[in-house]
Amino acid sequence: MTETLADTAAGLPEHPMPRAAGCPFGPPPALHALQADSPVSRVRIWDGTSPWLITRYDHVRALLGDPRISADPTRSGYPHRSAGTKANDLSRQTFISMDDPEHARLRRMVTAPFAIKKVEALRPSVQKIVDDLIDAMLAGPKPVDLVEAFALPVPSLVICELLGVPYEDHDLFQRNTRVAVRRTSPAEEVLAAMQTLTDYLDDLLTVKRARPGDDLLSVLATERVAKGEMTQRQAAETGVLLLAAGHETTANMIALGTLALLRNPDQLALLRDTEDPKVVAGAVEELLRYLNITHSGRRRVALADIEVGGEVIRAGDGVIFANEIANRDPEAFSDPDRLDITRDARRHVAFGYGVHQCLGQPLARVELQVVYNTLYSRIPTLALATDFDQLEFKHDGIVYGVYELPVTW
Repeated sequence: MTETLADTAAGLPEHPMPRAAGCPFGPPPALHALQADSPVSRVRIWDGTSPWLITRYDHVRALLGDPRISADPTRSGYPHRSAGTKANDLSRQTFISMDDPEHARLRRMVTAPFAIKKVEALRPSVQKIVDDLIDAMLAGPKPVDLVEAFALPVPSLVICELLGVPYEDHDLFQRNTRVAVRRTSPAEEVLAAMQTLTDYLDDLLTVKRARPGDDLLSVLATERVAKGEMTQRQAAETGVLLLAAGHETTANMIALGTLALLRNPDQLALLRDTEDPKVVAGAVEELLRYLNITHSGRRRVALADIEVGGEVIRAGDGVIFANEIANRDPEAFSDPDRLDITRDARRHVAFGYGVHQCLGQPLARVELQVVYNTLYSRIPTLALATDFDQLEFKHDGIVYGVYELPVTW
């Protein structure tokens, strides 16, 4: 049986698949073909196993909302993204990699600061951060790398304020996060980076317990850990998750979204010239749909036999949800390969779906709305300062984006 499975896997398409040369915003062409002809099919991943790949929008939503699909990476058959992420998955677990009821119990402990009303109250603070960084860019030399000068600091400053992490330590957490989210990082480097981050948050929690502030880490230290609702290690690992996800994903959306708009000047003009917050909010949703930076797929494993799309996913089979092509499904979005900030894209699955839907999405939306509503109006002549084909994209990353974005005005 093992030899038969290995032989079968050897003839399957490899995942992740390469994007088309010169088309960095679109999903790999092979995903379009699978969505049209074999929407539920097996692929071969880095370790030679052959999980199912789900490419149609309706199938993705249905299965991500199905309790027979597990997020637990310690289960046999789970399709890990790389050797490094597998080592990390097996050494630590946060609520995003648990199933209910434990998932719900731990998630509830960190939900309050990410509630819509709480996040909306942060909008003035986010606006000040964005304005201050733009002021600094305008006062400094040009061209400038928008990633380093703006896209990375915006969400880093915001998540530091929310968690209670000193921003002066940003080099430590940004550097180690970069190692952790690169699929090509060796397992020992990923484990070392994650341990460095965990130790850092563990020490910070100890400080917060003695001298609490008005931040989420203080709440975890003085309420959750002190009352025995979670261990300090669990709190530290949760802090690592929120700190890393809270800056890495939004930073990539800011830079890649800006590049996409520069390459679509008609859409940039619509966004730059509007005074309607609904247009700005709609642009954020469309860019999330169009770019879908979580391009390595959401990973799960089946707990029972499930029939979908004419195929039977057996208990123990790994499943990968290709959100980037699900968001380009013509059955869900008309003319899906066109960037159109006037379309209603709110039904996208960029943040996932079901009980594991991204906790931080309200915060990400506010950050992106403020950025997209401010950057292009304050710097209306913003332009790429290098040839487009000279840009280096994060094809090796769990989170997709651009390494540098030289701009001028």
